[in-house]
Amino acid sequence: MVHNGIEYGLMQAYAEGFDLLRCASALEAEYRYEFDIADIAEVWRRGSVITSWLLDLTAAALLEDPQLQRYSGYVQDSGEGRWTVLTAVEAAVPLVVLSAALYTRFRSRQPHTFAEKILSAMRHQFGGHVEPPAGG
Repeated sequence: MVHNGIEYGLMQAYAEGFDLLRCASALEAEYRYEFDIADIAEVWRRGSVITSWLLDLTAAALLEDPQLQRYSGYVQDSGEGRWTVLTAVEAAVPLVVLSAALYTRFRSRQPHTFAEKILSAMRHQFGGHVEPPAGG
């Protein structure tokens, strides 16, 4: 079951890295880049230190659907990741990455949470920070 916890962490790391590359097109002009994510996945899976079967599967998915439009982002967990994290708590072993990956799966199943609304409200109250319009 520890294997599955590690898998969660690896998957989350790939997901976050590709998300950062994708979002680079929204940066200020001097830092803005337009990356072909599918091409990067292909490069990484052929000779990169982070090559893996998970990366092979990611490259295949991006080749089929470069914008991943058929996916909602709802990520289920099978229970093994939970077991891994609960066992780590019992053994007092810190699993920072694996715990974060599990909680990210939980978060993927919700729209904006009440906690996020509280954060937004606090920022508005103390600094006048206004949320961007919906969809922005």
